[in-house]
Amino acid sequence: MTRRRGAEPQITLTEGSIRVLWGDKVLTIPHAPGLPDAKDQADFIVDLDAILSWDAPNDANAIEVAELQKIVQAIETEFERLGLVVEFE
Repeated sequence: MTRRRGAEPQITLTEGSIRVLWGDKVLTIPHAPGLPDAKDQADFIVDLDAILSWDAPNDANAIEVAELQKIVQAIETEFERLGLVVEFE
């Protein structure tokens, strides 16, 4: 389940994480725990406060607000394409 390679973030879904490939940078986003009493259970929950920097070896590079916005948009697009629900906290 991967989006095509290009100038935009590529999204790959695994059972426990979302992998974002963007140029030579990688970001692994783990599934955040949801509220057990939530009425609508999302297929995947993303904790936006936990997305601070890229994975090693680019972990010294903070993820900028504009980059985060594009990543969120790419994740939403991929989940919609797959018929899944993603929630951002």
